[in-house]
Amino acid sequence: MGYPFRSRLEHEPTGDVAVIQMKDIDDAEIRRLDEVTRVSLPDGKAHHLIQEGDLIFRSRGRSNSVALVGANIGKAVLAAPMLLIRPTDVLPAYLLWFINLPSTQAALAALSEGTSVRMISKEAIQDLDIVVPSMARQQRIVEIAELEQQEEALLADLSAQRKRLINGVLMRYAKNSR
Repeated sequence: MGYPFRSRLEHEPTGDVAVIQMKDIDDAEIRRLDEVTRVSLPDGKAHHLIQEGDLIFRSRGRSNSVALVGANIGKAVLAAPMLLIRPTDVLPAYLLWFINLPSTQAALAALSEGTSVRMISKEAIQDLDIVVPSMARQQRIVEIAELEQQEEALLADLSAQRKRLINGVLMRYAKNSR
């Protein structure tokens, strides 16, 4: 479970611990690590500290995706209600891919509780059936998934450039028509 702060978080510029909140993650990674809230946690327990390879799970809201913690995390904790997943016997990047799959997200949505704010319980995550192939297959899946993400980014960039080109050509055509 994320660290249970008892009061509203106040940013301390000299704080020694970064606090990762839901607003700080996207569907795959922590965003804006240099902009996260910092606090001093003298009584922080070691098991609350996140580390490279951990997964951060959004237990509330519209999206219940996970983000992978990278090497540059430093001393940081998760704010409740997020959940920390520390993979063992499975590649973290594979587990990230698996949990973020649309079919897994649909299964998690079916397990969510609540009416206005949907929530996935820790127990629901623990009971999730995860397909775990060999490490070699996990690595291949991760590599192919990364290539697919690169392809998506390239196609989006190509589409944006094509749109700019067409709009430029059409503007020249509009200006030259008399």
